[in-house]
Amino acid sequence: MSTRAVFTPPPGARAYPLRTARGEFAVVDSAVAPGVAEKGTALLLPGFTGSKEDFTLLHEPLTARGYRVVAVDGRGQFESDGPATDQSAYARGELARDVLAQAAALDAPVHLVGHSLGGQIARATVLLDHSPFLSLTLVSSGPAQISDSQQQRVKLLRDALGVMTMAEVWDAILAMGPPEEVGGPAKGIGDVEQLRRRWLGNKPAQLLATGHQLCTEPDRVGELAAVPLPFHVLSGSQDDTWPVPLLDGMAVRLGARRTVIPGAEHSPNADQPLPMAHALADFWDSVGR
Repeated sequence: MSTRAVFTPPPGARAYPLRTARGEFAVVDSAVAPGVAEKGTALLLPGFTGSKEDFTLLHEPLTARGYRVVAVDGRGQFESDGPATDQSAYARGELARDVLAQAAALDAPVHLVGHSLGGQIARATVLLDHSPFLSLTLVSSGPAQISDSQQQRVKLLRDALGVMTMAEVWDAILAMGPPEEVGGPAKGIGDVEQLRRRWLGNKPAQLLATGHQLCTEPDRVGELAAVPLPFHVLSGSQDDTWPVPLLDGMAVRLGARRTVIPGAEHSPNADQPLPMAHALADFWDSVGR
C-alpha cells in the first residue's frame, strides 16, 4: 500500500488501511459531522479504473446528513494491494467476499453503494449474503454487460495491457485524448499527475479481469429482485455505458427508487455531487436502520 499521499482526504476524513479477514483495503473514512445525530454507515465501491477518491465530493454533504462514509479501493485498485498477474484473484465471487469482509470490519449495518463496475460487484455481494446491508444503491450500473461502444474501449485497453507496461499504456491513453474518454480514470478529482499515479497503482490483472467481466456480465436482475433489500437506481441524465432507458427498466424490474441527476453523465458523484448526496441521504432516511 502506498505511503505517499497522492490525494488529500476531505476535511474531517481519515485515510488508512482497513484491516479485514481478507486482508487490508485502503479507505477514506469520514465520521458524522459534529453535532449531527448518527443515522448509519455507507460503504462506497468505485468503478473500473476508479478509486475511493471518486467519492471525495460526497463525504461532507453525507456526513452533514448523519451518515458515516467509507469509500474503499477494491483489491488491486490504486492503494489496495493484489496480485499483478493472477486474474483468478479478481473473480467476481472473490471481489464480493472482499466486500463482505469490509462490511464486517466496519461492525455496523451498511448502506452499500456501487458505481458502475462497483455496482456489479455490490450486486454479486448481496446475492452472496445480504444480511450485513440495509440497502443497495446502484449508481450508473446496468443490468448486464456494458454498451457495444464501451466494450470496444475496454477491448482496446485489454489488448494494450497484454503488450505494454502500465506506464506505457498511460502515455498511450493521454496521446489518444482525455483519459476518461479512452479507458483511463473518470474525470473529477485530481490533476493529470495525480490521475497517472492512481492509474499506476492499479494491478494489470485486476483491470484485465474486471474489464472482461464488464463485457460479459449476465443479467441477474431477476435474482436481485428476490433479495429482501430496498433498492435505489441512480444515474445521470445521460450515460454512454448503460443507456438511461435501460437503467429505467432495471429500476422497474427491481421495484427500486429511481433517481436521475440532471446535468450529470456516467459519474454523477463527480458531475453533480451535491444533488447526488441529497438523493442518497433521502433514500437512506426512508429506509431507516
